[in-house]
Amino acid sequence: MIDYHTHHVRCGHAIGSLEEYVLRGIEIGLSQLGLSDHMPLIHVDPATYLPEMAMPMDELPRYVSECFELKEKYKSQIDIRVGLEGDYIEGYEETIEKITTGYPWDYVIGSVHFLGRWDISDARQLAGWDGKDVYSVYEQYYAAVQQAARSGLYDYLGHIDVIKRFKRRPDCDVTHLEDQTLQVIRDSNMAIELNASGYRMPCEELFPSERMVKKAFELGIPVTVGSDAHRPDFLSQHLEKAYAVLHKTGYTQLATFDKRKRVMIPIGEEL
Repeated sequence: MIDYHTHHVRCGHAIGSLEEYVLRGIEIGLSQLGLSDHMPLIHVDPATYLPEMAMPMDELPRYVSECFELKEKYKSQIDIRVGLEGDYIEGYEETIEKITTGYPWDYVIGSVHFLGRWDISDARQLAGWDGKDVYSVYEQYYAAVQQAARSGLYDYLGHIDVIKRFKRRPDCDVTHLEDQTLQVIRDSNMAIELNASGYRMPCEELFPSERMVKKAFELGIPVTVGSDAHRPDFLSQHLEKAYAVLHKTGYTQLATFDKRKRVMIPIGEEL
């Protein structure tokens, strides 16, 4: 069992220290634990934006240092991988690259939360949908995911259909947007994440959907898994459902990452 998507107290909207996550990972028998807190905000002023969005920029080196200290301290009990969830922000690629290449990450997750200044994944910003054509928002969102895939900044893409989180869906079919995005991901030699946090969100399903997982399998796109835990007791929550989808779909391997290199490992038979 692995879990590559976790957040801790530094980001402002999660609880628990990094060490509490490590101890919880050991307790539940994880073989690999990925620490992957949010990249600091780069395109909005944290002082004037909504609070508790991401760690301050001056915390980033301390975050990395603590991750590696814990990696060494607990190396005989759990394999810790040091990561970052790095927002893709159009027009800020150079700044993002400085962060993604400036530290010895094992992996960087490419996630789209923001469309401009609007964080579509933030429950406090649901008013952002007001007056907008839902399909047009989906088009804009998936275009950003495709740009993230093509950017070369990331090792895999996180929760690629998180736009559905609050059940805001257009009346028309968006299968072509999803499939076009998966094609770009494959052409960019990227992996994706099966993010189990969707099961505890209003959409109540995996990110991405089972249909998209099946399409990803047909295209030969590698996958990894993450709970997107924002508290230690949520670590690996609902991942058994993600593994069940993997088995049903036909996946036999998981993507793991070591010093920005993808390493495929077999999925165990026991969940």
